[in-house]
Amino acid sequence: MSTFLNGLLRFRRGPWEMVASILIAIGVVMLMQPWIMIAFTYSFIVTLVGTVMFIVVSHFPEDSR
Repeated sequence: MSTFLNGLLRFRRGPWEMVASILIAIGVVMLMQPWIMIAFTYSFIVTLVGTVMFIVVSHFPEDSR
């Protein structure tokens, strides 16, 4: 867990790509669920933010181990 947080703080690609991927997955789940209208309303924005975030963090440096 501390390696993950350290990677986030040092702007390394792996942890930030995981966060972006989780955001994309949450957005897709929000889009497909039929019960909560507010989640459906914001699903496109969440998916879009996750996608743009993934594109940006793909330019971050790899973890140098």
